[in-house]
Amino acid sequence: MASFSISSARESLAEVIELAQNEAVHLQRHGKDAAVVVSPDRFERMMEALDEVEDEIAFDLAMREEGESVPWEQAKADLGWE
Repeated sequence: MASFSISSARESLAEVIELAQNEAVHLQRHGKDAAVVVSPDRFERMMEALDEVEDEIAFDLAMREEGESVPWEQAKADLGWE
């Protein structure tokens, strides 16, 4: 993991971007992380993973809801899958 102060990152932006192609680069303000620079590819993979987790959570919550259940055969028929 690479880290730069924000002022150093400003002076070395090309290096920060180059490093970000292979690892997360932490930008620090007053010694604390203020931002993280990642490649577009890594960012896209992270967003896809987050979407999958959100979908799983929504599914789990929906499955916990109480109420009338629809049998699988009826659901398939309602969707026109049969």
